[in-house]
Amino acid sequence: IAFATSRGVRRERIVTDPGIGFGKTLDHNLTLLRHLTVFHDLGLPVLLGASRKRFIGTIADEPEATQRLGGSIAVALAGAAQGVQIIRVHDIKQTKQALALWQAMSSGEYRDVP
Repeated sequence: IAFATSRGVRRERIVTDPGIGFGKTLDHNLTLLRHLTVFHDLGLPVLLGASRKRFIGTIADEPEATQRLGGSIAVALAGAAQGVQIIRVHDIKQTKQALALWQAMSSGEYRDVP
């Protein structure tokens, strides 16, 4: 963040991403996912991009990335529960549906998930 802003990038144009996957071990990924709220301390939106990642396949014993929808949705919901503002997914329609239901159950009200 400091490097980007020192090079003229406006702070409001920066999003933080814990980098799920990207050379991390299963334990690294799970630790990051359990502690996503720490990233809110940076004062920037948090992006979670874990859809279909290998760690989901490892835990679910599913080698085919296209068959990891259930795990991807579970991770998206866990991220939403920790206040992640941006969730990058492959299966948009299914994840949007899951998030809408989660939101309605959590808050008792419904609003369209962008």
